[in-house]
Amino acid sequence: MKKIIVERKDVAFYIKLFPLKMHPDAYEKSKAILCEKSLALLEQAYEKKPLPKATCETTVIDDNIKLAERLRINSLPTMILPDGRVISGYKDAEAIKSLIGK
Repeated sequence: MKKIIVERKDVAFYIKLFPLKMHPDAYEKSKAILCEKSLALLEQAYEKKPLPKATCETTVIDDNIKLAERLRINSLPTMILPDGRVISGYKDAEAIKSLIGK
């Protein structure tokens, strides 16, 4: 994602935090990341580093879970492209660039 953002100023990524039930701490970690609006905390979570407690009350994570259920998204990462295609699973920068074109 970072590589693409540097190379392609016409591309944006919108991140929706969607904690999977199989990861018991994911919900609270998602809240902490959201409250701080912190990409650094997201990266720390992926590195399995401890995160601070959430500093706000929010229903956004619950709303994201409902949206994922409605869209039948059940794996991460999942990308929804502007043309409506839903692409699940990790993709490297070159694969993403080929999916978005130009």
